[in-house]
Amino acid sequence: MSAGGQVGTAIAGIGATEFSKRSGRSELQLAAEAVLAALDDAGLSPGDVDGLVTYSQDANQEIAVARETGIGELTFFSRVEYGGGAACGTVAHAAMAVATGAARTVVCYRAFNERSGRRFGQPNAGLTGQPSSQGLEMSWHVPFGLMTPAAWVAMFARRYMHAYGATSADFGRVAVAMRRHAATNPAAWFHGRPITLEEHQVSRWIVEPLHLLDCCQESDGAVALVVTSTERARDLRRSPAVIAAAAQGAGAGQMMMTSYYRDDMTGLPEMSVVGRRLWELSGLSPADIQTAILYDHFTPFVLTQLEELGFCGRGEAPGFLADGGIELDGRLPVNPHGGQLGEAYIHGMNGIAEAVRQIRGTAVNQLQNVTNVLVTAGTGVPTSGLILSAG
Repeated sequence: MSAGGQVGTAIAGIGATEFSKRSGRSELQLAAEAVLAALDDAGLSPGDVDGLVTYSQDANQEIAVARETGIGELTFFSRVEYGGGAACGTVAHAAMAVATGAARTVVCYRAFNERSGRRFGQPNAGLTGQPSSQGLEMSWHVPFGLMTPAAWVAMFARRYMHAYGATSADFGRVAVAMRRHAATNPAAWFHGRPITLEEHQVSRWIVEPLHLLDCCQESDGAVALVVTSTERARDLRRSPAVIAAAAQGAGAGQMMMTSYYRDDMTGLPEMSVVGRRLWELSGLSPADIQTAILYDHFTPFVLTQLEELGFCGRGEAPGFLADGGIELDGRLPVNPHGGQLGEAYIHGMNGIAEAVRQIRGTAVNQLQNVTNVLVTAGTGVPTSGLILSAG
C-alpha cells in the first residue's frame, strides 16, 4: 500500500475546544487550546513541534499560535486555500512535510468564532469588485443577488433534482440521519435533539430548494491534529491513525462554489479527482471503507459525494438514502458524530477528528471492526480527502 508523498505518516493526536455559538474568547485562544489538547492527547509537548499548517482563511498566524502555546522554532509552515476544501489538505501538507524531512511533528489547526464573529452564510457584497481573480469571478453572480453559499448550492441542487428526479425529502434524509447521530454525541451542539423528516420539510426556506435544515449550523470552536511519522506515532500515547492516502483536487473549469459553466452541473468533478487519487494511492476501493466522513455543509452535496466517490452510481444516491444506507447500521454509515449539520461546523476539521476516533475505537457512536475511514473536505470548491487506516 502506498500513500504517495505521505508514505509512513499518521495522525497521533487530536484536540478540540467545546463547540458553541458564543465562545467568549478570541480565535487565537481557541486555537491555542485545541493545539495543546492535541499535543496532550499524543503525549507530546509544545517543544516537540516544528511545523504548523492551517487554512488560508484562519485568522491566527502560525507564529502567534507558536508563541501562545510555547512552540519554539518552526522549520515548516503552510496554508491551504479554498475554505472548507482545505480541511484534509492541511493533513496532506503536514504529512508531506514529515515524509520529506521538512519537519518531524506538524500540528494542523482551525479555529474561528464563525457564529459570534464573521458569519460565512451572510450576504457579502464585498466579494465582487476586488482587483483579484476571485473578485472577477464573483462579479458574474454577486451583483445579481447570488451572494451566499446557500444560494450557490441551491442552483446545483435544483439541477440535480431535475436530472435525477430527486426530491426535497431525499435531501431531508441526510439531515435526519445527521441529527440522529448527533443526538447521542455529548460534544454535539444538537445533542439530544433529533429531528423528523416532517420537521425538515416544514422548516423555513433559506433558498429554494434548500430548507433551513438542509444547511449546516454556524459554530464557534477549534480543532487541532498532530501529524508525525507512523513509526514514531506507534511509540506515543494513542494508537495511530495511519494516513493511507491524502489528496487534493480541482476540476476543469473550476470556480469557487459557482462552477455553473461546466458541461454538467449535477456532479462534483473535483471530488472525483480526489476520489480517484485516494483509491489509487491507498490500493483500496469503496468496498474496503467501513464508514465515511462526508463534508455536509449542505445536504445535496452529500448525495453527490456518494456518487463521485463510487459508493453508488450516478443518480442513485436518493435510493441509497431511502434504504438507510448512511445510517449507523447502513451499508456506509456517514458521519457517526453527527457531521457539521449535527455536531458543529469547524470547516471539516472535527470530521477528521471523528475519523481518528473511529480508527482508535473510542468514538461515542463507535462502529464495529473499523479499519479504513474515508474523509472529505469542502464541496463545490477545490477540495481534498483522506483515507485513514488502523495500524
